[in-house]
Amino acid sequence: MNHDTDLFNEDPKTLYDYQKADIDRIFDRMDRTPPDYHLLYQLPTGGGKTVIFSEIVRRYLEYHDKKVVVLTHRIELCRQTSGMLSGFGVRNKVVNSKIRELPDQHEYSCFVCMVETLKNRINDEVLKIDNVGLVIIDEAHYNSFRKMLSSFKKAFILGVTATPLSSNIRLPMYENYDELIVGDSIASLIEKGFLANAITYTYDVGLTSLKVGINGDYTVSSSDELYMGIAMQEKLLHAYTEQAVGTKTLIFNNGIRTSLYVLDTFRTAGYPIRHLDNTSSPEERRDILSWFRQTPDAILTSVGILTTGFDEPTVETIILNRATKSLTLYFQMIGRGSRKLPHKDTFKVIDLGNNAARFGLWQDPVDWQRIFRSPEFYLENLRDDSEIELHFRYRMPDHVRAKFALTPNVDFDIEEEYRQAVHQNLRPKTVIDRSIEQHAAMCVDNTDDLREARLLSKDLLEDVESRVRRFCHCMPNYTKNYRDWLFEDYKQRLTVEIGKKYREKIFREEESV
Repeated sequence: MNHDTDLFNEDPKTLYDYQKADIDRIFDRMDRTPPDYHLLYQLPTGGGKTVIFSEIVRRYLEYHDKKVVVLTHRIELCRQTSGMLSGFGVRNKVVNSKIRELPDQHEYSCFVCMVETLKNRINDEVLKIDNVGLVIIDEAHYNSFRKMLSSFKKAFILGVTATPLSSNIRLPMYENYDELIVGDSIASLIEKGFLANAITYTYDVGLTSLKVGINGDYTVSSSDELYMGIAMQEKLLHAYTEQAVGTKTLIFNNGIRTSLYVLDTFRTAGYPIRHLDNTSSPEERRDILSWFRQTPDAILTSVGILTTGFDEPTVETIILNRATKSLTLYFQMIGRGSRKLPHKDTFKVIDLGNNAARFGLWQDPVDWQRIFRSPEFYLENLRDDSEIELHFRYRMPDHVRAKFALTPNVDFDIEEEYRQAVHQNLRPKTVIDRSIEQHAAMCVDNTDDLREARLLSKDLLEDVESRVRRFCHCMPNYTKNYRDWLFEDYKQRLTVEIGKKYREKIFREEESV
């Protein structure tokens, strides 16, 4: 399997108009700037970045008696890039972990290198590539490339990325690049017919239990704790059956344990699913990806392995079974479904991590210039989880609503009830009292005995959690501990109130006889 990550034609030397225009813009900068200028180029995944820089290499070597180095961070990208360059007629040599020396380096003008391998060989003084005039850095937002820049002080540096935002906020990209050129937007590539459009379905998820690690993203351990829970596994399965059943689906998770739980959940439900992570052997990877490619309704649950260097155009649904604070990862995950086919104009995105609320929809406009110049400002102004959850509005799923068919209205406006309580000088918890009373009445009115009523209350836990969260946001200076306590207290009081209302129901029935 040797797909390029980005869009390309059967004849890779045939370029689209927007690609030609961007290549001309880049060469214009080369002609007008010093030979050691650092230029960053942004183009969405699927726009053909590899095609573009392969043509740049071809044209550069045609007019310059210097060498070109292309740096990648993964072996899959190294092989794919080498193949694309060969398609453009560029004879190149791959420098991977097997290469110790380069006795034949004078026979090549272009080298495709794993960044860590090249760094180690240069540091060991066993490898030296002379007369380099152009260095192209693929996936330039990764910080592993910074360590190589000092080795090419006299070369023109061209960084290429879909998201010009450093993977490390402490190492902003503007410190290493003089300028950013922005290519066509996702919306423009969709309109021109080069990318499929994403139809996004969001499911509200409470994320306040997640912890943020030193890398600035949610930790695997806290994500596993949340997404391995029964409630989230049921929500995932429900979202799939509601929106995507029968489609070829990629599920992205934050932790291996979560992905294995997903595997078990879907297998138990009878769906065809396999699991893949970075501990899988090359043989397992080839077998699983071959199965995925050949199975029309295949589901592949994965962790940290399919965001780059993987391309399967027949993917119809992307499920984000995780939350992330990384804009790059958000775009990479969704981009796996964006390849256009003759029968595929759209694909589905199921968001189970409030990611669309945090970053906006995948196809929304993004001010990349502002992000490049002021990444700290952008990151500091991302909506945090508590703000996102303020706007949650629980809607009872149809299968749950059917269990409360005898209750005409199951809604309860916490904010309005709170305003009324304040206006009437009542204690705030009066709102919770009224909410519990309504929930208890719903359970009793729709069942025939006390045991059934209390079992039915389990179907209200998401509604309870939503009401408690909204109530707490009405309160000044509430704490997470208070909210957690209130949730547990609500459940206990609901059980008691159901018993009280059931006894009242029995009493009324006896009086009417």
